[in-house]
Amino acid sequence: MKSKNGKVIFNVIIVAIIAILFTVVLSSGGSAASVGDPTGASYTATTGNETLNDVALIANKAMFGSNFVWIMLCAFLVFFFQCGFAMVETGFCRAKNAAHTMTMNFMVFLVGAIGYFLVGFALQFGGSGGAVGLGTGGGVLDAMISIPGLGGIVGHKGFLLNGTYDAGVYALFFFEMVFMDTTVTIPTGSMAERVKYSAMVITSFFISMFLYPLFGNWVWGGGWMATLGQNFGLGHGVVDFAGSAVVHCMGGMIALSGAIVIGPRIGKFKKDGSSRAFQGHDIPMAIVGTIILFFCWFAFNAGSTLSSSDFRLAVVATNTMVAGAVGGFVAMMYMWVRFGKPDPSMTANGTLAGLVAITAPCAFVNGISAAIIGIIAGILVCLSVPFIENKLKLDDPVGAISVHCVNGLWGVIATGLFADGTYGDGLNGVAGGVRGLFFGDATQLYAQLIAVCVLFIWGFGVSFVFFKVLDKVWGLRVNPEDELSGLDIPEMGVLAYPDNQITISEFDYYSIDNAEIKQLARFNWNAESAKRFSPDNKDAVNIDKAVPVELVSKPVVSVGSDIKLTKIDIILKQNKFEALKEAMNKIGVTGMTVTQVLGCGIQKGKTEYYRGVEKEMNLLPKVQVEIVVASVPVRKVIDTAKEVLYTGNIGDGKIFVYDVENVIKVRTGEEGFDALQDVE
Repeated sequence: MKSKNGKVIFNVIIVAIIAILFTVVLSSGGSAASVGDPTGASYTATTGNETLNDVALIANKAMFGSNFVWIMLCAFLVFFFQCGFAMVETGFCRAKNAAHTMTMNFMVFLVGAIGYFLVGFALQFGGSGGAVGLGTGGGVLDAMISIPGLGGIVGHKGFLLNGTYDAGVYALFFFEMVFMDTTVTIPTGSMAERVKYSAMVITSFFISMFLYPLFGNWVWGGGWMATLGQNFGLGHGVVDFAGSAVVHCMGGMIALSGAIVIGPRIGKFKKDGSSRAFQGHDIPMAIVGTIILFFCWFAFNAGSTLSSSDFRLAVVATNTMVAGAVGGFVAMMYMWVRFGKPDPSMTANGTLAGLVAITAPCAFVNGISAAIIGIIAGILVCLSVPFIENKLKLDDPVGAISVHCVNGLWGVIATGLFADGTYGDGLNGVAGGVRGLFFGDATQLYAQLIAVCVLFIWGFGVSFVFFKVLDKVWGLRVNPEDELSGLDIPEMGVLAYPDNQITISEFDYYSIDNAEIKQLARFNWNAESAKRFSPDNKDAVNIDKAVPVELVSKPVVSVGSDIKLTKIDIILKQNKFEALKEAMNKIGVTGMTVTQVLGCGIQKGKTEYYRGVEKEMNLLPKVQVEIVVASVPVRKVIDTAKEVLYTGNIGDGKIFVYDVENVIKVRTGEEGFDALQDVE
C-alpha cells in the first residue's frame, strides 16, 4: 500500500513540475495531441473513456516530462559552476584583488547570458532541428547556412527566442546557455589581477555572441565537424559528449591568447627570467570551490544525455567521478614526491584536469579507461603548469590554461583512442557505436585531430586577434599603479577585506630591467614616467643616498624610584599563546598587550614551494606579546617563555628585551612602578 501511495505522490509531483516548466499548455479538449506537439503535452484525457491512442499519448507525455525535469535540474546545477569558479579563482589570487576577481566571475555570467540570448543561441542551434529528447519541432530551429560538400556553418533562427513558445526550445536554450557561460568564465583566470573589468565585459559579449556559438554549431549544432562521418567517412564525425572541446578547450584557448597579449603581472618574472611565487590568499576558499565544481560536474556530464531515460547517464556520472578523483590524487602524489608537500592548489588543479579530460569521452569509455584518462590528466597539469610559466614565460594565476586548454585537448584525443563502441549508435547520423583507435577505428581519431586543429585556428587564432585589437582600441590592462596597489579600490571601489588589508608589492623598482620598463610603458605612460625607475637614470631615486634619521636621546624622566622597568616582547606561534599566558600568570605577570602580527622571514636550508615555484620571503601569522615588568625578575620571564615555546623546530619564536624609560598611567597620572599596579 505504501508503495502504491508513493507512486501516486511521485506522479503528482512530476505532473506539477511539468506544469511549471511548460510556458504555454494548449488544451485540445479531445483525444489527440495538437499538430506539431510531439511531446503530447497539450493532451488532456477524458477519464473513463481512454483509448489505446490515449494511453500512448499519456506515456509519451510522461517520458518527455521526465526528460524536461532532468534537463532543467541539471541546468540549475551547472549554473552553480559560477560559484565554484569564482571561489577557485579568488582563492588563488591575492587579497588585494579579491573583490575584483569574485565580481568579475559573476559579471561574465550576466553578460554571457545576455549575449547568448540575443545572438549566440540562434547561431549555434538555429539549424539543428532541436533536441529529440525534448520534442522540439523541426520547424522551430530549421535555418542553417551550409557550404555544399562540407556541411553547416552557422544557424540563423531563434534570435532572442523570438517566434516560439516551444518548451523544448526554451529548455535547450537554458541548458546550453549555462554551458556557454563556463567558456566565458575560463579566461578570467589566466588574466586575473591585471585585466580591466570593462575589457572583460566586451570580451564576454564577443565570446557569447560569436566565438563560442560558431564552434558549438560545428560540433553540437549539426555543423560541418559533426558531419565529417557522413560526408567523409571519419568515424562519427567530431565527438564531444559534454564539452572537453566545445566548452573547456575553447575557453582554455581564449585564456592562452589572453595571457599572451596581456602579459605577466608586474614582478612575476625576475631579471634572470625565473619566476616568483605569488601565493593565493585563501586556499581553503579554492578547495571549497573545487568541491562545488566537482559536484556540479555530475550534472554537467550526465545532463548531456538530454534524456532521463538514457540510462547511460549512470556510466557517465561514474566515469566522471573516477577521472576526477584519480586526476586529483595523481597530482597530489606527484607534488608530494617532487617537492615534499602535497600542494593543495595543484591537487585542486589535478582534480579539475581529470574532470575536463573525461568530459568528452565520459559516455564512450569504460571505468578503466576513465582512470587512465584521469592519471594522464593529473600528470599533464603538473608538467604543463611549470612549462607554461618557466619555459613560455606566461603568467596564469589559477592554472586555467593547463586545466582547460591542455586537458581539454587531451579529452578530445582520448575520445579518439579509448571509445569502445558500446554507445553512440546513430550519433551524428552514423550507425554503430563510437570506436576509437584502440578499439578498431582510426578514422575517429582523425576526426578528433581535426577538432584539435580547428581549436587552435579558431579558438586561439581569432581570440588572439580580438585581444590585440581590444588592447589597441580600448586597453586590456589596468595601469601599473592600480595593479601594484590592488584592483579592488581602483576598479571596484570597495575592498574585499576592509578590516584586514595589507598591500604587498612584489615589484622591485631598483632591479627593474628593460623588459619590465617596456611593459610599464605600454600602458600609456610617457617615456619620462617609465624611465624614472631605471637604475640607469642618474636622476632616479637612490636609496643609498637617503639621509638617515638621527636618533636623539632625551633625558630619562625621574620616576622617584630605583626600580628598573624592562619591556619584553615575545613573538610566538598562535597556538602557543594560551600556554604562555597561563605560565606568565603563574609567575606573577598579570598584564600584557597582545597583537596579531605577520612575521616575515625565510629559514636557511628550508625551501618551500607554491605550485612548484620556490617561495621567497613569507609573511606568516604570529602573535606578539608585550610585557613590562618591574618586580618580576626579567630572567624568570625569559626562562618561562623559553620553556613554554621551545620545541627545537624552526619557528619557535623570538624574545626581545628593552630598557623602559618611563610608564605613565593615563587615568591617574601615576608613573614608573606605581603605573604598573592595578590596585585601586
